[in-house]
Amino acid sequence: MPVALCTTSHSPLVGLHDPEPLIRAEVETALGRARAFTAEFAPDLVVVFAPDHYNGFLYDLMPPFCIGAAATSVGDYGLPAGPLEVDRDAAHAIADGVLEAGIDIAVSEDMQVDHGLVQPLTFLFPALNTVPIVPVFINCVAYPLGPAVRARLLGAAVGKVLGGLGRRVLVVGSGGLSHDPPVPRLSEAPPEIVERITHGRNLSREQRAQHQTRTIAAAREFVQGRGTFRALNPEWDALVLRSLAAGDFAAVDSQPNDWFVEQGGHSAHEVRTWLAAYAALAAQGPYDVLSTYYRAIPEWFAGFATTTALPK
Repeated sequence: MPVALCTTSHSPLVGLHDPEPLIRAEVETALGRARAFTAEFAPDLVVVFAPDHYNGFLYDLMPPFCIGAAATSVGDYGLPAGPLEVDRDAAHAIADGVLEAGIDIAVSEDMQVDHGLVQPLTFLFPALNTVPIVPVFINCVAYPLGPAVRARLLGAAVGKVLGGLGRRVLVVGSGGLSHDPPVPRLSEAPPEIVERITHGRNLSREQRAQHQTRTIAAAREFVQGRGTFRALNPEWDALVLRSLAAGDFAAVDSQPNDWFVEQGGHSAHEVRTWLAAYAALAAQGPYDVLSTYYRAIPEWFAGFATTTALPK
């Protein structure tokens, strides 16, 4: 049965700190095409490769990869909160297949997910629980990080399982591209932030509001060219998009971790979700990228892109 792909950048600042209306309309047109692609494909299962931003996965225990057999949205940045419709049987089938392929992966029966996973679902579907999902967490922000090629190997193992499920599966990769928002780094954080990113699950509404205010303020600084954030890099983003479209994964995932930071910023590691998604699609055979949208949007702290693809 068929497998399709949609990858997209995400940003918690969508709707909170938008670019000029013409650019916002341009993005919505691109997302509208992705929604139409998804509706035409009519998946009965969605596998989402996504990062987390110290909401569900913290330093008290940080796995490189985790499959959710049940999941709840924390509802950060005004996104829908509450339980997600997770296909538990499919999640365990995928986990079994990934482990058999030699990829170590954790399994959660109570995964908490944030905007990195939830926002793409709101981009593509009329409601959060329109289609059952399987969430696949990929650590993209918490050091130490393994080599990027591990994300591709994970995606290939997932894709092999998907090809045998007898389902119509949409694979989603959520993150990036060049991207250097104010996500804490353990080695540089003051003690109170270390405590937050180690033990700070289940933030109060007031704490989330404070965090949102700080993020918007940082974005305003970034747009004005102030602060220490790395600039967006459209040339690097184009390289990533071009390489994935050509199936030339090694052009990206053979690079050392420092390369991602130097070229795209600290959160450019989120392209690991794209590597995994494209590798899952490639496990079905050669593929064609049907649509690609890209624009550097500093108001969202992101080189913002969306692609769709199908097997040939």
